[in-house]
Amino acid sequence: MKIFLTYLNNYKVPMALWILFGLINIIIGYLYQVPLERSLLWLAICGFIGIAAAAFHFYNYYKSHKELTFHQRQTHVEIEQLPPPANLIENDYQALLEKLNAAFSELENTKTQNEQEILDYFTMWVHQIKIPISALHLILQDEDNDEVSEEMKEQLFKIEQYVELILQYVRLGSASTDYHFQKVDLDVIVCETIKKYASIFIRKKLPVHYERINQRIITDSKWLSFVLEQILSNALKYTNEGSISIYLEENAIVIEDTGIGIQPEDIPRVGERNFTGFTGRRHKSASGIGLHLSKQILAKLGHRIKIESEPKKGTKVFIVFDPKQITTK
Repeated sequence: MKIFLTYLNNYKVPMALWILFGLINIIIGYLYQVPLERSLLWLAICGFIGIAAAAFHFYNYYKSHKELTFHQRQTHVEIEQLPPPANLIENDYQALLEKLNAAFSELENTKTQNEQEILDYFTMWVHQIKIPISALHLILQDEDNDEVSEEMKEQLFKIEQYVELILQYVRLGSASTDYHFQKVDLDVIVCETIKKYASIFIRKKLPVHYERINQRIITDSKWLSFVLEQILSNALKYTNEGSISIYLEENAIVIEDTGIGIQPEDIPRVGERNFTGFTGRRHKSASGIGLHLSKQILAKLGHRIKIESEPKKGTKVFIVFDPKQITTK
């Protein structure tokens, strides 16, 4: 019914002219004393022909509308798939669409090329910067002052993490980034992450309570490892006493700390780009980019992040998995 009313509104001028011509015919017939039956017969014949023609025209109108609506729901549409133009104006519109489509394709190709150039540059930069970092690690092994050496090693570790963060940030925004989904043993990923941060645990004298998860899920191990590293890094950064625990709760890995916590009003915005909240304002080095990337990555992997926290009591970060992605050991 809505389409029919739209059709009437679109062609109201021709219909109004048809009615006007019928009235003119009746008036002229009256002035020339033509029998009324003749004028009514003319109206009936013209009306029948007009209604038949309008019905055929409405059928084509309805058919074209449905075909275009179908194409609107498709993710990709070629110009050749559109209904053939019914008149010169529609032909002009399709020609304009072809020009716009060609311009968009060229812009998309340029964008992809620029992204790849940026990714190649940062990849090269990361590999180059790792050379002096490795050299500094070797130099520090010969240092006599163990306390200074450990402090410098920790700072170098942070530099390596920030370098990796830059690279992942660029990769995540690239259209060419692919994801390799397979069955992954969560215990392997968690143990590797804990081992990577072992020196910081020792330096800060923080115990880690880890309960074996004994679970396998379908995910990308490289990206999930990156997310776990970011969450564990934040837990270590904001925890100076107490402990950090990692365990499985229902369909989620939980990283729980006894750190400074997060203000209740800040929790809904955690993970937004450049948002650091009250905690970030107290710690000037916070950028919020780690959790922002983690949230974006988990969404692409089909997982999600949930946070529970109380100021001065600690924070729980949940990496929640879809039950369909969980497999048996």
